[in-house]
Amino acid sequence: MTNTKTSNKLIYQKSPYLLQHAHNPVDWYPWGDEAFKKAKDENKPIFLSIGYSTCRWCHNMNRESFQDEEVAKILNEYYVSIKVDREERPDIDKVYITFAEAMTGSAGWPLNLILTPQKKPFFAGTYFPKYTRGEMIGLIDLLERVKDTWIKDKENLIEESNYILEEVEKRYNVSSRGSIQPAILKYTKNELESIFDNINGGFYQKPKFPLPQYVLFLLEYGYKNNDEKALDMAKSTLDSMYKGGIFDHVGFGFYRYSVDEKWLVPHFEKMLYDNALLGIAYTRAYEITKKSLYREVAEKIFEFLLRDMVSSQGGFYSALDAETEGEEGKFYIFEKDEIVKLLGEDYGELYCEYYDITHKGNFEGKNIPNLIDVDLEDINSIDKGKLEGMRDTLFHYRNRRTKPHRDNKILTSWNGLIIAALAYGGKVLGNDIYINKARRAADFVIANSIDNAGYLLSTYIDGESYNYGFLEDYAFFIYGLVELYSVTEDEVYLGIVKKLIDDMMDLFWDDEEGGLYYYSNISEELIFRPKDIYDGAIPSGNSIAAQSLIKLYSITKEEEIYDKYKQLIYAFGGDINGNPLAHTYFTLSYMGISS
Repeated sequence: MTNTKTSNKLIYQKSPYLLQHAHNPVDWYPWGDEAFKKAKDENKPIFLSIGYSTCRWCHNMNRESFQDEEVAKILNEYYVSIKVDREERPDIDKVYITFAEAMTGSAGWPLNLILTPQKKPFFAGTYFPKYTRGEMIGLIDLLERVKDTWIKDKENLIEESNYILEEVEKRYNVSSRGSIQPAILKYTKNELESIFDNINGGFYQKPKFPLPQYVLFLLEYGYKNNDEKALDMAKSTLDSMYKGGIFDHVGFGFYRYSVDEKWLVPHFEKMLYDNALLGIAYTRAYEITKKSLYREVAEKIFEFLLRDMVSSQGGFYSALDAETEGEEGKFYIFEKDEIVKLLGEDYGELYCEYYDITHKGNFEGKNIPNLIDVDLEDINSIDKGKLEGMRDTLFHYRNRRTKPHRDNKILTSWNGLIIAALAYGGKVLGNDIYINKARRAADFVIANSIDNAGYLLSTYIDGESYNYGFLEDYAFFIYGLVELYSVTEDEVYLGIVKKLIDDMMDLFWDDEEGGLYYYSNISEELIFRPKDIYDGAIPSGNSIAAQSLIKLYSITKEEEIYDKYKQLIYAFGGDINGNPLAHTYFTLSYMGISS
């Protein structure tokens, strides 16, 4: 049970995630010298746990283990325990998730590692139950085993940690340089076709992530090469995602991913970065195809963001939790009787028929509204008007429920993405409100997250910005400002862009091998300095920097900008050629100059 009368050292932190653990009986420390000194002075291993405040399985592990006195007793006696918010310190997360992937083949959150007092890992995993279940070791058993081994054979664990560090640096922190092959675009399209789900849209089977970079690539490739197959794959994915339960048909916006292949059952978390990138994808789809559905979806995404995710000062918050009152999706799902009672028999049945609402339910006995089995073209204008009115009634009814936790961190990086999305959306959709909101968010970051020395800062909470910006902060914010400048032609933004590009190259560039490091030369030095080039759910800083540079060059025609782009893309050319699907934002930037 949680002892709410006591608190640990996280109580003095600003991060919502760290504050969620501030009253655990575990004697948590924030990442910092005090914890490391304690580990060295007391000769104890470090238990490092990384997560974020809207993470479903982080909540589960907190309830099951970190609020538990038995677990706390072991951690407090034999370990120094450190909590890290991955969104507040993405550099720490990037370093240690690289180790976890190298050691176990996969990783996720919560990310739990055991380190030497010198911060070198020798064990990594994700979620652990309190007690061992089948082949899944329990946290108590794990901690007891490691404790005994540390006492009996500490030198071997330290030697192992040194070996792991050496191997990770050799294998996971190298990049392959070279020129981009001219055939890379066709090869990328063919690779996407090979993993495309012809039945349900999207890529791979399950779980299914939106992967807007794949959609954007197919849209651009199809448009520029008159390739109907590429366009059809993009449109099928966009249609299926919108129709599925991964889209919130009552309050709008996309959840993070679908656990099934049909897009029906989402992980109910809503992230700022996902919705920003999907806003760009649907806007571009509308611009290319002129299909009204894509305009409608883009506008719904922006409506959600401007209603639920923007602060009074103009900056955008990070995320909405997947659960309320300990239950995933509780805020978002309905029983059929509940809807019929609210809307009345005739209207209720009409809504339920369209949105797959049944007494049996499609999710744990309740219902996720979706349009998977509906042909959108068959919804007549009369029914569409009725459904919109019913949606409005359901929205206000749902809004009286206990709302999911919102993480009120304002991250410079993710704000860069939404600035780009709103500026671009405003231009294509002819909506000055979006452009003004983009400008307001940009001005907020400029006013609040650039320090007196001119350095970009990463995180803003409760009136204070802190942490030197990481590569994604510079790259994503530059990306947003370039898009905003292309729409507004405000020279102030162009001047800030050029200053930030110069700073980015000074702070992050590798003078020997080329490419941009994840954290700067003025940030805290960690056990190794990675370069991130993988475009996953969140794009890499290097690829978005490349996109920004080539977009800026197309506007200014300044050869210096183009030279920086060429140097950047050459630094990773071999990697891009070898696995273009892992670097799709890079190939998108290359498409801009090769066609």
